[in-house]
Amino acid sequence: MPRPIDSDRLAFHRLVFARRRSGWWTPLAVGALGVAFYVVMVLAVSLVAVLVSLTSDDVARALDGVLQDAGALDVASPLSLLIGLGSIALMLPAYLLASLIVNGRRVGFASAVYGRLRWRWLFVCSGLAVAMAVIVTLATAFLPADDSAATITPAAGATVWLSLLVVLLLVPVQATAEEYVFRGYLMQSIGRWLRHPLFAILLPVPLFVIGHLYDPVGQAAVGLFAVAAGWLTWRTGGLEAAIAVHIVNNLLAFLLGLAGLSDPSATDVGWVSFASSVLLLGGYCAAVEYVLRRRPIVRTYALPRAPLPAPVPMPTPTATVPLPGEPTPDLTKP
Repeated sequence: MPRPIDSDRLAFHRLVFARRRSGWWTPLAVGALGVAFYVVMVLAVSLVAVLVSLTSDDVARALDGVLQDAGALDVASPLSLLIGLGSIALMLPAYLLASLIVNGRRVGFASAVYGRLRWRWLFVCSGLAVAMAVIVTLATAFLPADDSAATITPAAGATVWLSLLVVLLLVPVQATAEEYVFRGYLMQSIGRWLRHPLFAILLPVPLFVIGHLYDPVGQAAVGLFAVAAGWLTWRTGGLEAAIAVHIVNNLLAFLLGLAGLSDPSATDVGWVSFASSVLLLGGYCAAVEYVLRRRPIVRTYALPRAPLPAPVPMPTPTATVPLPGEPTPDLTKP
């Protein structure tokens, strides 16, 4: 396995060097194979959906409504949420399977420097994210609403409970999948070729922004989130901090949508929402940094050093027996 030329301690974005295969071509191979797996999974799920719609008129009408909306997420439609969130969630198994095949069995290094996801640290970060979300929500509740803020009619009856179930089950997977792709795969791919962490943090930002269709204010908020998530991933040595704030942020948006207070699929983002995002991300990053300073965690991975060659044993001097007629050597003299 080729070793990095900069150090034997690897930050998160350089963890490809801790895998079994880390050639310059491996990020490209993982990306191509991951896209192929994702397409196959989407086609398979689509085929199942079509077959189910042929046996149920209700499912057929709901699926037709989702297709007419061009895939826009509708919190009042459990099927719309299932299709929209589920299609993103499929990126997670596609990427992990591709990484396993190309880079070898140490797939845990796609999560953190520990070689696995640090669940205790994830729970700590989740608590910090929830606390900041509550504080920011209460602080901005008294601000005037944006003129462009879109509200929707809250779902009622059994529909709202089905939508809530889909949100609670799929949003964590959807948010985690985006972090593994944009902060895991892309950061480690760039880190394979470029050593400085700024490249790994900033270069994936435009791709993350393009994947979210908002107005300029909304795009700025998404870009800010991408920078913060990239910094958190590098600073903490893993995806846990970024996953936690991503899950909490998305859950908050969908729960407000279910309550009829906002529309998660709206493309117009007002300045109040932008300010809320800035406060949430800024406060959360500060809280994570405070915890790191109080209780430091391992942020880098130490490459095992190659074993030193065994020392060659020196020959042991042996006494020689003098031949007849030769003087006997005095071994007490130097």
